[in-house]
Amino acid sequence: MTVRGPRWGLLPGALAACLLSAAAAVPTAAAQSSTGVATTATAPAAWSDAEWGDDDTREGKGASRLTGAWRADQDRGSMVSTTRVTHAQDVWGVSAPRGGPGTLTGRGVGVALVDTGVAPVEGLASPGKLVHGPDLSFESQVPGTRYLDGYGHGTHMAGIIAGRDSTVKAGEEKTDKQFVGMAPDATVVSVKVGAADGGADVSQVIAAIDWVVAHRATHNIRVLNLSYGVSSTQPSTRDPLAHAVENAWRAGIVVVAAAGNDGEDGATRLTMPAVDPYVIAVGSSDHHGSDDPRDMRVGAWTNDGTGERRPDLLAPGKSVVSLRVPGSLADVTHPEGLVTGDRSARFFRGTGTSQSAAVVSGAAALLVQADPSLTPDQVKNALRASADTLPGSDDPTQGAGLLDVKGAYDLVKKNKVGPATRQTHPRSTGLGSLEAARGASHVVDPDNGVVLTGEQDIFGVPWDAPVWAEASAQQRSWNAGSWNGSTWTGSSWAGTSWASTSWTRRSWSGTDWSRRSWSSAEWQRRSWSADDFSRRSWSADNFSRRSWSTGTWEPRGGW
Repeated sequence: MTVRGPRWGLLPGALAACLLSAAAAVPTAAAQSSTGVATTATAPAAWSDAEWGDDDTREGKGASRLTGAWRADQDRGSMVSTTRVTHAQDVWGVSAPRGGPGTLTGRGVGVALVDTGVAPVEGLASPGKLVHGPDLSFESQVPGTRYLDGYGHGTHMAGIIAGRDSTVKAGEEKTDKQFVGMAPDATVVSVKVGAADGGADVSQVIAAIDWVVAHRATHNIRVLNLSYGVSSTQPSTRDPLAHAVENAWRAGIVVVAAAGNDGEDGATRLTMPAVDPYVIAVGSSDHHGSDDPRDMRVGAWTNDGTGERRPDLLAPGKSVVSLRVPGSLADVTHPEGLVTGDRSARFFRGTGTSQSAAVVSGAAALLVQADPSLTPDQVKNALRASADTLPGSDDPTQGAGLLDVKGAYDLVKKNKVGPATRQTHPRSTGLGSLEAARGASHVVDPDNGVVLTGEQDIFGVPWDAPVWAEASAQQRSWNAGSWNGSTWTGSSWAGTSWASTSWTRRSWSGTDWSRRSWSSAEWQRRSWSADDFSRRSWSADNFSRRSWSTGTWEPRGGW
């Protein structure tokens, strides 16, 4: 392993390691969500946040020093700084191709976000900005939680990818007074799989990816963001999650995945699906509190990978400021994520490869708008070929280097992405084990302690790998609202959301889903109360270590 210095932003007693540590393979306790379904205390879903807050370089304090009010242009983790250092702002001024309206801001491009849902907060509330695909999470059966983000992760990612305050006028995206994401006019298509405690089974994620592929034409979905990863115990050439993302790739969708946040534990392979060689695997850069490019390094939390598979490139992932979901799990349990001097109370900090993946997804949307004919292989080639090697660093974990959106656009404009560019890695068959795909991430029924294991999905339906793999490859694994023999959702759009349905099948443990529809009072009591939540599920240390891939969110388990 390349030594990168001490881990940044640790809270007292290493409490902020939520997403960075590895989870034990055998579940021992359950974290209860609003739906009564829980992730195991040993390994919840693996969202890729390494840590919430993590402002050890005191960006917030420095950015609010003059007046006490936070200034985005003075904070290295703000989206103003992120879009500047990645040169996305240089692309925003370029006229849209083929006489299209406006400039290159992602207009007309759909970015699918398979995550914990998205809350319609300011920055994501303008008409056409956010549409909700099916809610495949354990919270889909409750109207008050359906589509929404009780965890706070998905909204944070959506803001980075395509956030845009409603007051930002066309042509004024470079403002430092309002919030603007990487591709501010792209459409976010949210497909919720993670519950308020982060709980999600890999079968839900696979179903979500298949749905995105089947319905990609509706909102011109050309990019899929997966700030998620699991410690699969089988090679990508057999893993079903790898097969699903490769099918999306071959369908013309650029798949961007977080590399994982376990780098500080030693040489660690990339999480699945980032380890799949076809997709774009993203690691984090760390500014170390300096504006000097020579001080930029690989974020210590980034999974190193191996000689066979490293991150493809890096993007900012240190203490990134994006949109906050008041009252969400991250918000309640990680007050250190609040931004010093933010009088609007709208923003929240997160560190990890989840955030970095979201940055690259926004960049990919800009390139696809610039040239809609680009294939995913060409987008990947442009991003890698234009990335800037970190000065003074020979760390192989940086891959091709730091994201340079303007450099990638220049290659696209000059038609230097290679018309014959085509990856020829061995393809995944998808014939491996669903249980092996889970790695250490499992969900458990809190009523009876039954863990979801083996070759079955959340409804207890047997997993027939050959049948699913063929159907997924042929883009017919979904039949209206049914997948793998069960009805998961409705069969059509209802306005800006995909219609829901009641689950009639029992869960993997044999219990009735209708028993898990908590009243709002029970929701408040069981989930949002900081005291109750910490008692019932994760301590700050356990949660961040065991779940997310950004620092706390996507470090080790999955998201």
